[in-house]
Amino acid sequence: MSREKRVELIKTMEEERNSSLICYITGDRENLSTRVAPDIIRVFYRHLENIGSAEKIDLFLYTRGGDVLTPWRLVNLIREYTPCLSVIIPFRAYSAGTLICLGADEIVMAKMGELGPIDPSVANAFNPDDPNNPQAKVPVSVEDVVSYLGLAQERAGQKDPQLLAQVFSRLTEKVHPLALGNVHRNYSLIRFLARRLLALHFDSQEEREKRIPEIIDYLTERLYAHNYMIPRKEAREQIKLNVVYPAPRLESIIWQLYCEYEKELKLLEPFDAGALLQGHGPEVDFKVYGGIIETFNHLDAFIFQGRITQKRTSKGAGGINMDITYQGWNHMI
Repeated sequence: MSREKRVELIKTMEEERNSSLICYITGDRENLSTRVAPDIIRVFYRHLENIGSAEKIDLFLYTRGGDVLTPWRLVNLIREYTPCLSVIIPFRAYSAGTLICLGADEIVMAKMGELGPIDPSVANAFNPDDPNNPQAKVPVSVEDVVSYLGLAQERAGQKDPQLLAQVFSRLTEKVHPLALGNVHRNYSLIRFLARRLLALHFDSQEEREKRIPEIIDYLTERLYAHNYMIPRKEAREQIKLNVVYPAPRLESIIWQLYCEYEKELKLLEPFDAGALLQGHGPEVDFKVYGGIIETFNHLDAFIFQGRITQKRTSKGAGGINMDITYQGWNHMI
């Protein structure tokens, strides 16, 4: 992996910001993506140990989301090394990425920067079966369940406890009660985590009692689609997060660095297993990078390794089989 240009941009950004910079990119390449997950904690620890105590640490972040518990652990780990944490958003920081931002003292959002709602979709063994894939379960959105019950109360005018019980009974006919219990637990969890992350840097009692509940309500209940994109103006003026707009020179550096990661991880190119087979016979091994954690001195990459095989039938060539034999974070430098 060539990183000469990225290191140059990282150094320039550190000088501009008078900070230490860690870059964390989860790839959203079509057919081969990564997500925020607990396995990053040990990787971050290696980078933070190399940085040591710092007056300010910037986290350059791009992600579509992932595990909702990881942001709490990650933010607390970074804060072991600095009293001031900033998150720099060049483009997307959805779901778990937005939760990470809630734990920062400031959020530096470029013009293309986007946050998202923090209402999770949950899945466990009791979720409904996926009609298109018998081996999979349909995720249940926390806010979809809340909205269904809210619809019965607000729009249909169901105030009678017995009628509401019937509404809930109909829901349990479609969704297992234990799956609904999991939904409620995650609804409570996401609000609990958001509150604790914001409390890390909201010092006054007034902020804790007024602003924190308003921010949580906005990000969990007032946005009616999980894929709603929150631009920086809305994040600062309506949600009232501590959003900072970078100066033009820094804006340019932020976007250049993101484009280098986009190119390195081939985020704009779908992973085409069939194309890899062409010219290699009936099978080919592959090794692909799906995520990056990088500082000036160190680089870790999430690697997918496996084999692509052309299926054979009695009538000749059939479909394509992709077998991933290894996936995980690896020290590159």
